[in-house]
Parts: sequence; structure tokens; C-alpha cells
Amino acid sequence: MLNLERLRTLDALARHGSVSGAADGLHVTTSAVSQQMAKLEREVGQPLLARNGRGVRLTDAGRLLADHAARIISQVEQAQADVEAQRGCAVGELRIGAFPTAMRGLLPRALSALRTGHPDLRVRVREQEPEESMAAVVRGDLDMALAIDWHNKRMPVPAELTRTHLLDDSVDIAVPAGHRLADRDTISLAEFGDDEWISWNEGQFCHEWLVFTLRGTGVEPRIAHIAEEHHTQLAFVEAGLGVCVAPKLGRGPVPPGVRLLPVCDAVRRHVYAVWRADADRRPSIRAAVDALRATAAELQHA
Repeated sequence: MLNLERLRTLDALARHGSVSGAADGLHVTTSAVSQQMAKLEREVGQPLLARNGRGVRLTDAGRLLADHAARIISQVEQAQADVEAQRGCAVGELRIGAFPTAMRGLLPRALSALRTGHPDLRVRVREQEPEESMAAVVRGDLDMALAIDWHNKRMPVPAELTRTHLLDDSVDIAVPAGHRLADRDTISLAEFGDDEWISWNEGQFCHEWLVFTLRGTGVEPRIAHIAEEHHTQLAFVEAGLGVCVAPKLGRGPVPPGVRLLPVCDAVRRHVYAVWRADADRRPSIRAAVDALRATAAELQHA
């Protein structure tokens, strides 16, 4: 009889397209992936992988079996969801991906409440950008993702995912204490036409939003520095090296040499959770959503 874990390995190889990608998705080593595939090839009695330059590709038999593996795994996951729903308890493992500010500002309190209310549920969290974590949910590498979009630029959500709104996160513009606008009560993004910006990595949704929004005000953005973490961006602002967007969620203490200026046109991010529609009945999903909503409500009223 074919081994389910080896079929999972084959499925991961088919989805990720490489041994290293499959290893990352399964949270194992590349040698473990190779060992599982070697055992599976012995079970079926024919090659499932072939050399392709420095990588590998699936043989015809490998693709055929991978198609079956995907259907088998989907059926097993549905069976797990049905059993959990029948039992009515949040148990087992729940894998969540979240963007950095949600990791700091939302998840710790929500997961603490989840652990108290559902001690038999093991939650595993991975920090990822929203595009990556949603793709991981679609592939089955994660059970849930926390994602964002903006009031004027929405992020597309794959059709097979369900989403629920958690909170609206207001943002300010961080400027050096000596900045010409530092004493203002509110500002407009159009007033930063002469400023250099510290932004997120190019290609990330938030970076694209910043460029899109500034151009919408008639400002051609001057991106001087790229930094992934908000705390790093604020350190650059304090040093007088530019200005940046400073979301409220997970912001923490602001350096003394930084001033936060509210934007008069109410710039905000929408924070939401997504999960596969076919897992909607799982008590672990429902418990996590409830904990996230409760924590988000507390943050909104803080």
C-alpha cells in the first residue's frame, strides 16, 4: 500500500517544482525529501523523478501519481475537517502565516487566548508577506494566513479561499523631528513631493501601494532606501534620511527623533484572515478566527 507521507512529498514536489521548494514547504531537509522519493519509487517499481539540469522533473509516471496524490490528500484533509466538526473540538495542528506587524501586534495576544481556550490545539506560526502566505494556504502548506490590503488598492484573494475582516489599521507618516512639516497636526501625501522615502522591498504589495498612491497625488516617489522592518525604517527617519509610512499595528515605541503625522485623507490598511473554503467547518479554524476577531476588537477600542 502506498505511504501517505511519501505521497505528500510527491505532491509537494509537483507543486513547488524543486526538491528545495518541497523541503521548505514540508519543513524538512532536502535529504529527507530525496529519501522519501527513493522509497516511493521502490514502492511503485518505476522512476518518478528524472534529472533536469541541476534540478529534477517528474516522469510521466511521476505526474500521473502526483495527480492521484493531490486528490488523496484533499480527501484526507476533508475527512479530517469532517471528523473535527463532528467532535466539535479544536484539536491537532493549525499552521498560520502572518506579515511582520501582525506577528507583533495581533498574534501574540490572540494565540495566548487560543491556548487558554483550546489547550489541545497546537498552533505553528510563520512570518511571511501576504502574497507568500496566501499562496501557501492555496497549496496546503498553511491552514490560515493574515493578509492586508489598502483602502485604495485591494489585494486579489484566490477564489478557493474564504476571508474575514479583522480590523482597519490607520497609518501615519513618520518624519525627522527637524522636518519642515514636523509641527503640523495633519498632512497630505501631496506635500511630500520633495522628500525621499524609506520603503519596503520592491515587488511587495505595500511598496507597490506606496508608489501607486503617491503618483495618484501627483508626486513621483523618490525611493531612497529599502528596509523590510518598520523599526529599521524609523531608525533611518530619525537619522534624517527620509520619511516613511508608519502603520499603528505592531508599531511599538517610536524613536525620540521621529514625529508621527496623521494623514488628512485617512490612509488605512485592511487586515483580514484567509483560509481554504473546504476547511471552513474545522473547529480549529473557527476557534482561531474567533480569537483573532476578539483581539482585533480589543485593539480597535484601546
